[in-house]
Amino acid sequence: QVHLVESGGGTVRAGGSLRLSCFASGYSLISFCLGWFRQAPGKEREGVASIDDDGVTTYAASVKGRFTISRAGSTIFLEMTNLRPEATGTYHCATDLVICRNGWDLFFQVSSSDYWGQGTQVTVLS
Repeated sequence: QVHLVESGGGTVRAGGSLRLSCFASGYSLISFCLGWFRQAPGKEREGVASIDDDGVTTYAASVKGRFTISRAGSTIFLEMTNLRPEATGTYHCATDLVICRNGWDLFFQVSSSDYWGQGTQVTVLS
């Protein structure tokens, strides 16, 4: 059973920074893919970033150059800089090989909440 716990959300003004953390347990991280997606009220879920077991990272175009995903042991991080109001939402940590192999769209179609955490709220004020 995978268990993912996010932390680090908060409220910042546009241009500010936040660092999200996700502690994963219940399985070995060695051969898994981990990532972050976000959901704002009334909007579709959006994949933000992912990292595979080789350290290869991917980013949504809207965050590239401003967000950085990294991992250290059983924890992954999302460093977010120069935040914009449209980044507001609940950020969830997720794990599934589908994310890295096939992309977020397929993950959202085939996966379930068993593979992501409860989320941490990020609010960016204009």
